[in-house]
Amino acid sequence: VAVFAAAVLVTILPAQAQQSQSPPERRVVVIGEGSVSVAPDYARIRSGVTTRAKTAKEAAEANTKAIAAITAMLLSAGIEQKDIQTARFSVQPIYVSQQPSNEQKLSGFSVSNQLSVTIRQIGKAGEILDRLVTTGATDVGSVEFLHSDTSKALDQAREAAVADARRKAELYAHASGLALGSVDWITEDSAYSPPMPKAAVRAFDGGSAPVPIAAGEDTLRVRIT
Repeated sequence: VAVFAAAVLVTILPAQAQQSQSPPERRVVVIGEGSVSVAPDYARIRSGVTTRAKTAKEAAEANTKAIAAITAMLLSAGIEQKDIQTARFSVQPIYVSQQPSNEQKLSGFSVSNQLSVTIRQIGKAGEILDRLVTTGATDVGSVEFLHSDTSKALDQAREAAVADARRKAELYAHASGLALGSVDWITEDSAYSPPMPKAAVRAFDGGSAPVPIAAGEDTLRVRIT
């Protein structure tokens, strides 16, 4: 038994000594960033009607009539039924108080019906806003400019991010007197996703002048390590 243990020690010790003599692994870890600007290809408008009456039934009937007129207008303007969606519907009582010390008294009801309208032809966004107001919409919220497909643009941003990381790595390696090897690993920062489209709100009074709507461009960004 003693002879076998000695043989095992003889075979293990040289291997440990060889491992301790190997040079430490050297790496250059960098962050690369890439971005691409793309124009949106469709828009989404938030609009609706708020009506008030003494009873909830009267307020709801008036609201239903107004929403029906708006829906008919949207369909006649080329908006498909699938692109018209109810975003929010609410019925709320209205209370008033004649004096601060008195209890509030029920004076009527308010009914609100908000629609989310998707406009596939982004150039018609201003026209649709005009027609919403003239048809009777009392609430016109935000205009969102969106992208139906960002995969190709994001791939371009990813290639730019890899090239940026390679440039930085070559710079650091040259400054440190190192020889840059192949890429060991790449991770994409999921927290650094493309920004959500911001709502663009335009104030208007429903006059004859067209509503100024500028879609512009969005910048999609990718960051890798």
